Amino acid sequence: MNVAADTTLPTVPDAPSRFRRFRVVRRTQESASIVSFELVPADNAALPPFVAGQFVTLRLPLPSGERLLRTYSLSGDPADTTRWRISVKREPGGDDVPEGRGSSWLHACVHAGDELELAGPSGAFVCGNDIERPVVLMSGGVGLTPLVSMLHRLRAMDGGQERRVHFIHACENGAVHAFRDEVRAMAAAHPHVQVHFCYRLPSVEDRELKHFDSEGLISKDTLQSLLPLDDYEVYLCGPPAFMQTNWRLLRSLGIARERIHYEFFGPATVLEEEPVPAASGKAAIVQAAKPDRAASRSTVRFHPRTEPVAWDPACASLLDFAEKHGYAPAFSCRTGICNTCVTGLIDGDVAYTEEPLEPPLEGTVLLCCAKPAGCVTLALSEAAENV
Repeated sequence: MNVAADTTLPTVPDAPSRFRRFRVVRRTQESASIVSFELVPADNAALPPFVAGQFVTLRLPLPSGERLLRTYSLSGDPADTTRWRISVKREPGGDDVPEGRGSSWLHACVHAGDELELAGPSGAFVCGNDIERPVVLMSGGVGLTPLVSMLHRLRAMDGGQERRVHFIHACENGAVHAFRDEVRAMAAAHPHVQVHFCYRLPSVEDRELKHFDSEGLISKDTLQSLLPLDDYEVYLCGPPAFMQTNWRLLRSLGIARERIHYEFFGPATVLEEEPVPAASGKAAIVQAAKPDRAASRSTVRFHPRTEPVAWDPACASLLDFAEKHGYAPAFSCRTGICNTCVTGLIDGDVAYTEEPLEPPLEGTVLLCCAKPAGCVTLALSEAAENV
């Protein structure tokens, strides 16, 4: 989901491997659906640095007693060493889609003075210090959160006076548009920052107050009018349908795929037909496992009704192996951080190539960072089968 093909990424700080307690010092309603939480260490220790675009992992204590892991991008200015800011969209669900448990709990239960457990920062979808090309920051919906942080970083580099930055954001209307004033203020202070907002269904108030610049969906004509011919560095973030459409638009304008860095908000998916290395969840960084003499004898059953398949030692993980065989399990990070890919392990043992941030429950496995240690039987749902 996050990192585009063949991208040379800047060095990022090592992510803290344990959870720390943070205190909420401010809660801000950014839009009808997005709330920001400003956080400081509960022990008053110094904040570790983060790179614009990185995320943190929250461990949420739900009333049921379950500890739920969720990842949220840092949306604030990396130069602010006093606090972090995360911005959370409440996912209401509907049409047989359940509401977001993590976002609903944060919106309903967390206020200034409360404490949360965080680990991080993590992630390689980042905006480094060595960018020389003009930059396009392009987002849909809540996908703007890491890009707002990137905008803060870019306008601070060289005083924001030399590098052209195009901030392009699409959403439904002004009611759900977060950070409009913050982004406009940065653009007003820096003449080389250009902002364009596209509303799909603007309200009467949006029209009267001129909250948006174009209406409907972002089109090729819109991008051509906004972006003079140049060799851009693009950062793309949003829900899957937005990502797929705009990836193709950007490619149709001649922007090389290695110049398009990307991150999905929501279940990751494939942007184009041909394979793209490292098209993954939050930061596709998976270390290779040590050679296993028994690997060639290992087999995998994707669920009990399937025949065993010989394990391919060239695969980085069970997630890669499942995808190779036509399955599409849910995932996000591919690094053992978010637990999105947790799957039932009916039989057998696995070895982890990355130590999970939060070990899965007994009888389950994190597909993204595990390999079989012998013969294993998984419990992939039929919904994960890509037929």
